Amino acid sequence: MALSQRYRMTAQRRVILEELRKVSSHPTADRVYEMVRLRLPRISLGTVYRNLEILSECGMIQKLELGGIQKRFDGNANNHYHVRCIHCDRIKDVPIGPITAIEDALHGKSDYEIIGHRLEFIGVCTQCTKER
Repeated sequence: MALSQRYRMTAQRRVILEELRKVSSHPTADRVYEMVRLRLPRISLGTVYRNLEILSECGMIQKLELGGIQKRFDGNANNHYHVRCIHCDRIKDVPIGPITAIEDALHGKSDYEIIGHRLEFIGVCTQCTKER
């Protein structure tokens, strides 16, 4: 997906996107900032925040606002699900495709026009299980 006409792919946005797509850890904006600073030492935290929002609005990344934790960002913009550890807040992708039957079941039962859904699974990760 390309950036809208309103935005252009700046060098800073490109580096932010590249760094985010290198990891599967679903980092916070602060962590993305730390990653990007290795390549762009003079970039500000505010610039990283603004560009993450723009990349999210344009559909190039996902902004995850799950279960009351800090916003996380996902370089995989495809529709997919996540699982979050209730102890350490680690987030991982779930290896199943979108379940369209959920939206089909809601059809006609709400006055909302359904445009999609997000699903979060919760559990305890293997690392937290080992530590218990």
